[in-house]
Amino acid sequence: MRIGITEFAQNALGDIVFVQLPALDTAVAAGQPVGEIESTKSVSDVFAPVNGIVTARNEALDQSPDLVNSDPYGEGWLFELTVTAPVDSPDLMDAAAYQQQSERERVAR
Repeated sequence: MRIGITEFAQNALGDIVFVQLPALDTAVAAGQPVGEIESTKSVSDVFAPVNGIVTARNEALDQSPDLVNSDPYGEGWLFELTVTAPVDSPDLMDAAAYQQQSERERVAR
């Protein structure tokens, strides 16, 4: 499972200047902080969406953290997990569900 942040989140953060990611083979727990994203506006925690083991990190972010801004759904991914527990959370959304929610919220404004 590839983990990143949304277009909306990167836009809200502003220009990203530093990304701290969990180490390879780290066990992470759903809802717990596993890293940080620092922008010109603030520092924000990155939370694990599910229980898992970190199997890959986007090492390109060490030199180019701005990839999170320029391509959050592509080259700006953060890390990958192997899921270690069943995932059954109403809080998790796939890309299509997130897009629908975002559209509803824009219309409501």
